[in-house]
Amino acid sequence: MYLGVSMKTFAASLLGGIGSLPGAALGGIIIGVLEAFVAGYVSADWKDCIAFVVLILVLLFRPSGLFGHKEIKKV
Repeated sequence: MYLGVSMKTFAASLLGGIGSLPGAALGGIIIGVLEAFVAGYVSADWKDCIAFVVLILVLLFRPSGLFGHKEIKKV
């Protein structure tokens, strides 16, 4: 029942960066604003797809997120 909401939450946390609370909050705001624009200007049917499009783009171009950083593990 809440699969769509949990997937959007996961997309927002990935957009901001896993482990970054301000990044996850900013990711949620960005996804919410993008969904509102898509629902208003394109179609309300495409509103749910925008979170997954953003998720795919973030995973392709910046896998660590907006505020995430690459961890260098020293042995």
